[in-house]
Formats: sequence, C-alpha cells, structure tokens
Amino acid sequence: MANVIIGIHGLGNKPPKQILEHWWLHAIREGLKMHGFKTNTPKFELVYWADITHEQPLNIFVKDPESPFYAAERYVKSPKNFHVENHSIRRKVVDFLNEQINKLFLNADFSLNYSFITNSILRNYFNDLNVYYKEECTIDNAFECKIKELIRNRLLTVLEKYKNDNVILVSHSMGSIVAFDVLSFMAENIKVHTFITMGSPLGLPIVINKIALEQKQRIVGKNHMITPNSVSRHWYNFSDISDNVALNYKLADDFLPNDNGIEPIDFLVTNNYEYKGKRNPHKSYGYLRTKEFSTVLDAFINNQELTLQQLIKQRSTQALGDVKRHSAMYFQRFKQFLHI
Repeated sequence: MANVIIGIHGLGNKPPKQILEHWWLHAIREGLKMHGFKTNTPKFELVYWADITHEQPLNIFVKDPESPFYAAERYVKSPKNFHVENHSIRRKVVDFLNEQINKLFLNADFSLNYSFITNSILRNYFNDLNVYYKEECTIDNAFECKIKELIRNRLLTVLEKYKNDNVILVSHSMGSIVAFDVLSFMAENIKVHTFITMGSPLGLPIVINKIALEQKQRIVGKNHMITPNSVSRHWYNFSDISDNVALNYKLADDFLPNDNGIEPIDFLVTNNYEYKGKRNPHKSYGYLRTKEFSTVLDAFINNQELTLQQLIKQRSTQALGDVKRHSAMYFQRFKQFLHI
C-alpha cells in the first residue's frame, strides 16, 4: 500500500493542469524543506477541473494584466521578510460576525433566511460556486446543470484509481466543497486516511444549506452535518484569519464526528503568499507551505500518528513565537518613538 497525495484546486480560472500541478508540488516541497522535514514526497496527483468551467486556461506568457488570461497569482517562493501581523482584534470581530451571520441566515433545520442575499453573493463573487449549485435547469443552461456532476466525477475517478493506497486528500477553497460532497455522497466505501481543507468555505451558511438539502434527499431523516464516513483517521482544517473565503474557520462547530470518531480539527495558520508585493491570504501555495500542513504531511508520509496533544503543543509553540515576534516589533517601535 503506497502513500499518495491527491489535491483538488479551488474556484476561478487556472493555468493548465501540468503547470498548476507542478506549482502545487513546488509549494509542498518548499514547505517541507523550510520547516526542516527531510522527507521525499510520494506520488502526487492534482484533480483539475478549471477546464470544465472555463473555455481557456490562464496563460503564463500573457503580459497584459488586463487580459482575462493573465496569470495574476503564480507560484513564487516565500517572501524573505514576511511581516506577521497581530490579528487578535480581527479574530474577535470574525468570531462575533460568524455567530451573528449564522443566527441571521441559518435556521435550526439548516434552511436559509434571506436566500436572495446569499444567492446574490454567489452570483457576483463566486461564479464557479454559483454554477456548481445551479438548480433551475433549462435547455439554454443544460451544460451548466451538468457541471456539478462533471467536477465530482473528476475527483471520484482519481479516488477510485488509488482506492487501495494510503491517501491524503488536500482540498483548497471550493475544492473542499467538492471533496466533502464526493466523500459524503459518492465515495462512501473509499477510505481516505487524512482529509485536509484549506481556505474552506464549508462553514458558510449557504454551503451548509446546500449540503443539508442534498443530505435530506439522499439520506432520509438525517438533519445534522457530519464528517464523511470515508475519512478514516484525520480531518484537519487550516485557515488564515485574513482569508475572507474561510470566514467561518471553526468547522468543528458545524460538523459532528463520523462513525470512526473523526471530526474536523481547526487550525489558524499564517498564509504568507505574496506576489509583486501584494498579499493574498487565500492562495493555495501559501497554505501548502505552512508549518502546520508540512507537519501533518510529514507524519502521513512517514506513517506516524500525530496525537491531539502534539498538535496542541505545536499550535501553542507557534502562538508563543507569534507573541515574541509581536513583542519585539512593538519594542522596536517604542525605541524609535523615544529616539533611542
């Protein structure tokens, strides 16, 4: 039984599969090396579905930023002097907003209030996701109504290909929704050792509502969110507090344990992706090289089991490091203020 990494990308147009797969692998290897893990990466395959929702891929040779095929955010190595900000206030605000948003939009039975607002957000800001959830089908939009099935089948085919192997499934952004749906509704009998979600919108009310609707159609009487039973050992959820797509980063509050006792373990991480001086805390490459992701991947590759205590210790060590960095920064500013 071999170890295999399966990745699935998120929403938006992408470069061709070969390039995107190459960039993901570069980011994964960069993270392992950067954090001191001398591990060779096993077989890696990226589930690519951007060609289903976009007629042409992004072109890395296009120089005009105004072109729809300009690759605005390509893989680049970690910035040398990345500034880690203190987001303690933002975290409190996000936690408060999440609580209020869930109360406002989501009922106890997972039905939606003010669906015209959430549907408008999907149409204007998350077109791929809006198409994925297309419900009103006509002759004119017949292809759009097949997109969800086509995307899911891409992942299902790859999962079946490695069904006898030890699989870690790494999903980013909208890819985490696709992965959750396939694991829940199509690949129940295919075991995935570790499920990773990064920058995931799974906790948003509109997404929970869509999952609940399909769940009720397929599994009569089920009225709660649950970790897919195909996840056999771990579900880790990584979010940057500045990532607006992963606004509700506490998936453990939304998804109950599966029959194996597996539930999401949430980690706030620092996504250090920058391109030409502009930061994007949602970008996959930044998530793929975080210490937390590299630690989990190294343990998977070496067939080691991280205990919850080890993960908590790792998270505490990281938090202590952040405090030290922030303290040093503020002290330096204070010295400058005093002209020392």
